[in-house]
Amino acid sequence: MEIVQFIHSKWAYLVLVVLIIATVNALIKFFGNKEFDPKDFRIALFTLITMHIQLLIGIVLFFMKDYFGTIKEVGGMGEVMKNSALRNLIVEHPLTMIIAITLVTIGYSKHKKKLTSKPKFKMLAIFYTIALVLVLAKIPWNLWF
Repeated sequence: MEIVQFIHSKWAYLVLVVLIIATVNALIKFFGNKEFDPKDFRIALFTLITMHIQLLIGIVLFFMKDYFGTIKEVGGMGEVMKNSALRNLIVEHPLTMIIAITLVTIGYSKHKKKLTSKPKFKMLAIFYTIALVLVLAKIPWNLWF
């Protein structure tokens, strides 16, 4: 389990860097009226892939840590929701990250359907920026440094 936790923690750095690069790239090129090129496609795709890999690692970790057993031990979900640390670990972090990954997936899918550069960058900028804000809000910063 420690190996999966380690991978999940270290992979998160890559996910964050790639998401920041993709978001900044989309925003700069959207507001700069730049042309969408294959490099932009690869950046958006790599962001999507790294986030989905992180999701899979997180799901494995969630079940390996037996959070369902923890919920049972503390007396149910009502007790988990009263405890901010457990609530963050079992509910808020996973749910927020799933929403962020969903937003990246939607943004990536929508950008592919656009025919010109400006709308492509607009879709990526909107969805990737919201996803980035969510990721930044729910990273367990106390464990990162």
